[in-house]
Amino acid sequence: MALTQRPLTQRRLTRRRLLHAGGIGALAASGLPMVGLADLLANKATEGRGNSAKSCIFIYQYGGLSQLDSWDPKPAAPAEIRGPYRPISTRTPGLQVGELMPRLAELSDRYCVIRSMSHGVPVHNIANEMLLAGRSDPRRDSPSLGSIVTRLRPVHDGLPAHVWLQKFGGGAAPADSAYLTGGFLGMSHAPLVLGERHDDNPATSGFRVRAFESAEDVGADRLRIRWELLQSLRMLEADSGDPANRVLSDFQKRAMTLLSTEESQQAFDLEQEPPSVRDRYGRNPFGQNLLMARRLIESGVRLVNVVAWTGLAANEKFVSVETWDMHGNAGIGIFDNGWNGLGWALPRCDMAVAALLEDLTDRGLLDETLVVLVGEFGRTPKISRGASAIGRDHWPNCYSAMLAGAGIQGGLVYGQSDDTAAYVREKPVRPEDFSATILHALDIDPATRLSPDGFTLPASSGQPILELFG
Repeated sequence: MALTQRPLTQRRLTRRRLLHAGGIGALAASGLPMVGLADLLANKATEGRGNSAKSCIFIYQYGGLSQLDSWDPKPAAPAEIRGPYRPISTRTPGLQVGELMPRLAELSDRYCVIRSMSHGVPVHNIANEMLLAGRSDPRRDSPSLGSIVTRLRPVHDGLPAHVWLQKFGGGAAPADSAYLTGGFLGMSHAPLVLGERHDDNPATSGFRVRAFESAEDVGADRLRIRWELLQSLRMLEADSGDPANRVLSDFQKRAMTLLSTEESQQAFDLEQEPPSVRDRYGRNPFGQNLLMARRLIESGVRLVNVVAWTGLAANEKFVSVETWDMHGNAGIGIFDNGWNGLGWALPRCDMAVAALLEDLTDRGLLDETLVVLVGEFGRTPKISRGASAIGRDHWPNCYSAMLAGAGIQGGLVYGQSDDTAAYVREKPVRPEDFSATILHALDIDPATRLSPDGFTLPASSGQPILELFG
């Protein structure tokens, strides 16, 4: 007899049927949003310290920032290497940065700069997979650092543990398995992704987080009735003892919590912020996403990834969210004031990241929040001509990163490049060491084993850079 022809009490809901009916199918039919099992709640209860653990805002300068024009200027180099920007002094004696970062220059006592990041792959998608996994040779199913952190330091309330703001796009994007699926840790550790399109961000007029909305024709009462029906389906499998059913039930409850709890939804609502605060971060996609990241961390989210898409200048048409891939191939030179030029992107990054560091400090959150700012690689020392304008090409041999908060010493420069920022002169930092340092900052032992066998696949195979910590 077909399932639809049998009385409800006589139906045997197998695990597969329950996953369909009680999970994806019933969530959709009931008016619950389609975010439950894959990209809703990356907070399955596992071992860890819960909400007392540190948090992280990980900012990707997607495309690869030029180290020479930002964190590692070389004023004595020839013009075709040093570029047009002058170095400026920071609050830290002896530390200079590019002139397009005046606000961060004033805050140098709150962060450290690594000038010796290095690997050997000048290909965007592979380099991004390496950065995401913290490995020089990531497996296809390697989980991202975000998934690793939320696996080892879960949260236990209604909010997701792991949120991704502004999805990667274009040919530079890593494989989805690198950051959207949780890798071999499973979909319960995948992030909630907001910003599937370039115009889906809180700087866009009328923006709202649609992922948590029920169907238009499903009001609160109907949602409650359908939830109760869904729970009755769950009771049919109550005696099965299948752990998967308990996990599924947990996901469903959390989905309902997000729909019905005003506090959870307000964490994503920038209208709760004073206009002056929104202005302080910058009314562009990156600035507003960073402000949302701060709200989410403050509300208990463990890790927020933010792609540093700084938006479009007036009269520009969208090409890509790869803001920092400045070859000169998009008709905009690397030193121009357009979406793909430093003159546009770097001041907006300076404004937003400085506002974040100040805001976290003012709210007493910086000591418990690690802020990471890095791209998948740097840019060539020598300025070249792209398809339509001048630029700098991919360069993984030597580039820079910024770290702040969570015990990181401010006013510190780690590592050194050569006279043209082409190669590391001392203290190279591999992807493994960088990931180990991030985990250490979050009070996670990099040697913690992730695999079911308990002795292979450590969270990171690198060594944390202990010199960065006070």
